[in-house]
Amino acid sequence: MRRLRNVKIVATLGPSSSDYEMIRKLHEAGADVFRLNMSHGTHEEIAEKHAIIRKIEKDVGSPICILADLQGPKLRVGAFKKGEEELENGAAFRLDLSDKEGDATRVQLPHPEIFQALQAGATLLVNDGKIRLKVDACGSDFADCTVVNGGTISNRKGVNVPDVVLPLRALSPKDRADLEFVCELGVDWLALSFVQRPEDVYEAKALANSRAKVLSKIEKPAAVAAFDEILKVSDGIMVARGDLGVELPVQNVPPIQKRLTRKCRAVAKPVIVATQMLESMIESPMPTRAEVSDVAAAIYEGADAVMLSAESAAGDFPVEAVTTMNNVAEEVEADPTYGEIMAASRTVTRDSIADGITVAAREIAEATDIKAICCFTQSGTTASLAARERPMTPIIALTSVQETARMLTLTWGTTCVLTEEVERFKMAVVAAAKAARAGGFATEADQIVVTAGVPFNQAGTTNILRVAPCEERLIFSSDPE
Repeated sequence: MRRLRNVKIVATLGPSSSDYEMIRKLHEAGADVFRLNMSHGTHEEIAEKHAIIRKIEKDVGSPICILADLQGPKLRVGAFKKGEEELENGAAFRLDLSDKEGDATRVQLPHPEIFQALQAGATLLVNDGKIRLKVDACGSDFADCTVVNGGTISNRKGVNVPDVVLPLRALSPKDRADLEFVCELGVDWLALSFVQRPEDVYEAKALANSRAKVLSKIEKPAAVAAFDEILKVSDGIMVARGDLGVELPVQNVPPIQKRLTRKCRAVAKPVIVATQMLESMIESPMPTRAEVSDVAAAIYEGADAVMLSAESAAGDFPVEAVTTMNNVAEEVEADPTYGEIMAASRTVTRDSIADGITVAAREIAEATDIKAICCFTQSGTTASLAARERPMTPIIALTSVQETARMLTLTWGTTCVLTEEVERFKMAVVAAAKAARAGGFATEADQIVVTAGVPFNQAGTTNILRVAPCEERLIFSSDPE
């Protein structure tokens, strides 16, 4: 299914989008990737949604990407005797390990790891940052705090600790079980929550064992500080602005988003901008102008994908939310300024033959009337390098590996086509021309650029570029084998 845009749309599935009819409508409206939120639903429910997506994939005849988002450790306060209490500014409040029900002076925080890492002067945030506590004194089982920003605190509200790196792994026992389940089920990407250090990513990749790519969610200040190291070991990145905006001053998030997006693009790894993009569409069929501008800003930055969360999972207007995001993307990418920004932010990299081939493909396409850049790829690397260039010419990623086609669906600008294995370059050109014509990218009168590697069907061998006619019958007298 050809899209009239390059940025991809990730739609989260949930109560509002759980049956075949609705999920197919979301795909037809513009959803390229479906997110399965492992924080909600049983394994049986997740398996049902997975089966529906694969059925739609078969019915529409084009690859669909599935992203499983692991929950990560959840830090929460305990229960209150009255269910909730009102904390006043300047009041004293204690957090401890006691399982007694809380009151206006204290409550349980059943996470000894937090107390081990706390120091006087640290900040604790409760209920998405609405309540801010400053630690005055702490020990192995308590933290005496002053209420800086008061408000209503109630049972099992979430806690954020922005000032310290917590001695917690990104994968809880539940996450490990979920990871194994979805890898066996057959998802394409894993989103790893609560990333603080590169070691968190190593653990997830070891458990995934190449069955799925690992995408690190950047939602903690520690992850921002260690981003370069985390990016090196991750297959992709999600800028999770919700928690990031809780743990950091909100004005810090936009420049972080822009900086992280450009760093991902520079190393040809996909980046998703996520959280609260069209939040008002949970209850309204129309977004706010500010939300539209927010989506547009992420697209102008060159993000690979933009994501819907509750808008498509639990909202009243899931199809309208996807349609709106699709329409915004098409309009932004039709703006001449968009192409100018993509060109101005491009970093030319020629560290390898594959780099040189993909840069040359983009330059040739821009200098002549080329209708498509066709990349034969085994592992997905060649298509990712082509996408890094952000060409205004469409990219067709051809592969005989179904998992690669699905995985690349998350990558900017790629239309993924499954082909049979080819042994000779001349057959690769024939297959590329056929795909370009079938997808409506070119006619027999047009030309395409074809990149591939010889020997075929080996990862990392991209070494050939050819400008070829898109004729139905192609005859070559001398081609590389």
